Amino acid sequence: MPHLTRTGTGLSATGAERLGFGVPGYAHPLLAPVEWAELTRPGTPLHWAVLNVADGPGARPDPHCLEAAGKLRNAGVRVLGHLDLRHGSRPFGEVVSDAHRFLDWYRVDGYLLDRCPTDRADLAAVRRTTATLEVVLEHADGGHLVLGHGSHPHPGYAEIADQLVTFSGPWADYRWSQVAEWTADHPPERFVHLVHGVPRTHLDEAVRIARWQGAGTIFFTDRTNGTGQTNPFAALPGYWDEIVSQIGPGVSE
Repeated sequence: MPHLTRTGTGLSATGAERLGFGVPGYAHPLLAPVEWAELTRPGTPLHWAVLNVADGPGARPDPHCLEAAGKLRNAGVRVLGHLDLRHGSRPFGEVVSDAHRFLDWYRVDGYLLDRCPTDRADLAAVRRTTATLEVVLEHADGGHLVLGHGSHPHPGYAEIADQLVTFSGPWADYRWSQVAEWTADHPPERFVHLVHGVPRTHLDEAVRIARWQGAGTIFFTDRTNGTGQTNPFAALPGYWDEIVSQIGPGVSE
């Protein structure tokens, strides 16, 4: 198997009870009502779900998104606002302004910082952003920050957020991927894998890879970036019931 086995107590495939879902952002609740309703199903091992109104919080409060977020929070699901860092090119003030709107309008529990830089040179700027967001969230219950790198960043990023997305991409790349050695110094709950284009016949293999690579939060889907679909994570995977059963019932965190 090409995947690096983690070392240390509780850091390898034995941590099955930690594995759960992170939903990177469904389509608008009016376009994906079934998806949003499924997230409140009791017993689903759901760690968090991302709310992305219009590439961020939008220009004004959206009552449909407010209702969806409220139902999730009432069900004990952590709701994260989507903040696009544009690989470090987005002005600091814009990011913080969007963060305030998400909190004021939707009472989010934290943020996913999408397209987060990975290089050491950008670490100080991202640290400034996460430190500011912690202040924004200081009165929120369970403030949670996820850095959406999509690949393994400089290890210093692990010190400035709760979780890192260390893989986001297609199954064709994931099945031969390798984990960075430095991740073995951290528990599985620190890492997220988001994989699209996973065939139903390879679902068991994908789950094994996630466990061996030490990811505690996952989202797998059989949907792809094919024609007419720009975001494969916008809808439920065709095998949602199957993978929920495979991971097992859990308590939303």
